[in-house]
Amino acid sequence: MNIFRTLHRSILILFAVVVISIITLVHFSMTKIVAEQSRAHQASLSPAVRLVVEQVIEPLHVAETLSQSQELINIVRDSAVSENVNETQIFSTLSRLEREFDMGFFVALEKQKKQFNSDGTTLELVEGEVSWYFKYRDRPELSVGDIGKWEDTHFFIDIKIFSEKGEFLGFFGVAQSLEKFIDVFKQHKAKYGHDFIFVDPEGTIMLSSAPALNASQSKFNKLQDLSWYQALLAESSEPIDETTTRPIDINNQLITVNEEDVLIAQVNLDLFDWTLLLMSPLEEQQTEISRGFIFSVISVLAVIFILFLIIYNLLFYFRKDLQSDAIVLPYCKMPSDETIKYIIDAKSYSDDAYIALIQLNDLYQKPLTAECIPALSSVGTKVSEFLIESLDKFSTEGYLGKVNESQWLILLQNTNADKASLFMENVRHGLATIQSECEKQQAMLKFSTCKVKLENDDNFVSAILRLKPALDNIDTAKTTAPPIDF
Repeated sequence: MNIFRTLHRSILILFAVVVISIITLVHFSMTKIVAEQSRAHQASLSPAVRLVVEQVIEPLHVAETLSQSQELINIVRDSAVSENVNETQIFSTLSRLEREFDMGFFVALEKQKKQFNSDGTTLELVEGEVSWYFKYRDRPELSVGDIGKWEDTHFFIDIKIFSEKGEFLGFFGVAQSLEKFIDVFKQHKAKYGHDFIFVDPEGTIMLSSAPALNASQSKFNKLQDLSWYQALLAESSEPIDETTTRPIDINNQLITVNEEDVLIAQVNLDLFDWTLLLMSPLEEQQTEISRGFIFSVISVLAVIFILFLIIYNLLFYFRKDLQSDAIVLPYCKMPSDETIKYIIDAKSYSDDAYIALIQLNDLYQKPLTAECIPALSSVGTKVSEFLIESLDKFSTEGYLGKVNESQWLILLQNTNADKASLFMENVRHGLATIQSECEKQQAMLKFSTCKVKLENDDNFVSAILRLKPALDNIDTAKTTAPPIDF
């Protein structure tokens, strides 16, 4: 009985260990997934921010810094004094700056209404023909970004220059080829998958990594014309101001573009009063997160598999011990009734279960002597072999146990009264056959059988006590005691 209790306790402990392990590993797996998602998102944003700084913010700072240099200030202020300017000096300065910074530069002078470019070209600033100069001259911004030079589209950063008295003298700025921007964005997208959209306060797309969204021949595209943005406007819970076209807050919004999930990061570029929309496809991040999740699941399954291997080996170990202890007599190897005791006491029997007793009346409660041991060995072996064979042929689950040298217990499960009675009739018939053989050998075999149906509140002791009336009615003086069923 102690072996069964130890086995049961070990199974419960190992089951608890398995459950705790699963909960712990799932917790750490979810934590790892969240951390991996955050890390992947941050890792994907860092190159994009660096690219914006290199291609937009850094040229602006270069232009602002150079606009404060005394050399450029003198050139612009000298132009305000006289109609004639030293063009050689202007081109020399601009070309030198281009070589040093690998950027195009220009100066647009107010008094002369003329623009000088670092590539040696000039442009007459005629109102009605050149729109950018007059558009931005009268606006309050000190620095602006614009797209122009449509025959070879460029991105311009314009810095206003003033006299000591605060009078507007002209612009100094940086000119970058739009084709260069597109190439840089294309390389970045091939590596990281990001798309960029730069939008001004009017919702005009100033720059984009998608060539189709960039301006062409002075025709700009509007953010409001994009289908996914219109869908976001329709779904937005914020009140929409119909009088302005400034982009709404769509930071961390998930959209679908070309049947692909895309996450939007929105950044305000206050230097130009622009809005940057950084669009990150989630497929690659989802793949990385899925790999992390799969690794965690495999870890969980591996731990569970190892624990169940331990359980299996422990069960095998206890089973061997149980089988070893079950041998009660050297001449009759049969399990004891411990298994039946455990099943009944643990309430593990089915609703339709019967317990049966087979008893050799001659040897019941008689002391073992040298004279009776040979007969006991022969008869007991025959009875045990017969009962084992009968139980194997029985169609339902059953257990057989030896109480002592002259008594056997049988537990029949998942059966009914008719089947149980039929089984007992077969047992009696078989014992009668054994009895006939014994009579041929001038030996008398007297036996009794009885059975009772197990109730829900039965334990082993109560079941045996319910068998006691049958035992008390056995008349051991008779050759064959009548069978009694309860």
